[in-house]
Amino acid sequence: MDDAGDFFDAFARVYDARYDGDGDDVDFYRDLATAVPGPALEIGVGTGRIYLDLLAADIDADGIDVSPGMLARLRASADERGLDPTVWLADATRPGTRREYGLIYAPARAINHLTTLDDQRAALRAAHDALADGGRFALNTFVPRAEVIVNYDDPDVESVTVDGTEYRIESRQELVDGVEKLVRIEQRLYRGDRVVAERATPIALIEKRTLDLLLDDAGFTDWTVYGGFDRSKPAAERELVVVAKP
Repeated sequence: MDDAGDFFDAFARVYDARYDGDGDDVDFYRDLATAVPGPALEIGVGTGRIYLDLLAADIDADGIDVSPGMLARLRASADERGLDPTVWLADATRPGTRREYGLIYAPARAINHLTTLDDQRAALRAAHDALADGGRFALNTFVPRAEVIVNYDDPDVESVTVDGTEYRIESRQELVDGVEKLVRIEQRLYRGDRVVAERATPIALIEKRTLDLLLDDAGFTDWTVYGGFDRSKPAAERELVVVAKP
């Protein structure tokens, strides 16, 4: 299986359970959307873990994703909460935006799923061009660390329970191109002993200096890099969180 949408269609059922309680990014992006005028757009909206909280806070927001299954689960969750989402199938390089936004944000390391410079440039340029005057673009990613990379071959196993059914997720990471800094993440989703979904996902390791160049190339004039969603000073062991101005 080599299509991201297909994999995440199968994965949608366990996604919410797996990430339940990861709220720092939710608070960060919701507060940012509240602080800037105009609507918001989420890139890689998934099942709506962040997006639906924005809608619940009466924020005018749209979302895009490559997975029909994720969007279907988002719409079902929105219906349960009495929310009216505006989401559509698209990727970050061709978002198909219909209006200008006060905030565009790419959470959950979405940028790392763009594995070529051409796609990274296209995505940031598309975001820049869809921002209203005075708008903001935000994202988060991780700092590539040598001590983590050397352990990439070690498997990681976690379990989640959904509606009384236990699922097991086995993940393994491999540095497949040390020059281009490309990593392959192999994931298998089990229900009992049966493989429900599997995928080898390529991601890009993006250093801060590369991110700086990409933002400059896209036309952003100023940006701030934080270490974590509490806006601390950047540090290698903390998430890189970026807020940029056009």
